[in-house]
Amino acid sequence: MKIKINESESVTVISYRAGKSKRLGTTLVLGHGAGANQTSDFMVNFAEGLAACGIDVMTFNFVYTEQGRKAPDRAEKLETCFRAVVDAVGNKLNGNKLFIGGKSMGGRIASQIAAAGVDDLRGLVFLGYPLHPPGKPEQLRAEHLSRIRKPMLFVQGANDAFGSAEELRPILKKLKPAAQLYEIAFGDHSFKVPKKSGIPQEQIHRMAQDHIAAWLQKLIS
Repeated sequence: MKIKINESESVTVISYRAGKSKRLGTTLVLGHGAGANQTSDFMVNFAEGLAACGIDVMTFNFVYTEQGRKAPDRAEKLETCFRAVVDAVGNKLNGNKLFIGGKSMGGRIASQIAAAGVDDLRGLVFLGYPLHPPGKPEQLRAEHLSRIRKPMLFVQGANDAFGSAEELRPILKKLKPAAQLYEIAFGDHSFKVPKKSGIPQEQIHRMAQDHIAAWLQKLIS
């Protein structure tokens, strides 16, 4: 479906419905990363995988990817887009509990609108949180996380150049309520692991998706 962002711009939202035999009663809105839109292999894999776990998932394009541009919009415009999608989805929850998050930049923007306040939000899921730019660990993007008073789950690769699980751990310990960390051994920013790990990539994704589903179910039960 199309969501209107302003008088002249709209974005496409794709819905992945949980199977009727396995529904958790949750809707998870996911924003994509800076370098690819919602139809990237990563986004589709996680949307389909989480839907198979019983979660209603909605993905969307930010305005710049909807228009075929490569450079992300300013943070304010990214936030406006995410908030417009969340507001529209809020009218279609049908009793589901609302969660938001995303891949890399999409997750960061989700955290920024959550820090400012999102009505009826139950929690956030981050798929590779961009803690800092690669090679610049001093430029942390974490100050606003302490203003989010909702449960948060960070799925993070141990070798993520944008911030490893080990770098995230001391930051998350200070948050209230306590944030949860699911570490992917050997994983990079997109959770890719080397062959020496001995675990197929599909299994890496499936285990992460199962963990997200279990976390959501525990929160709402």
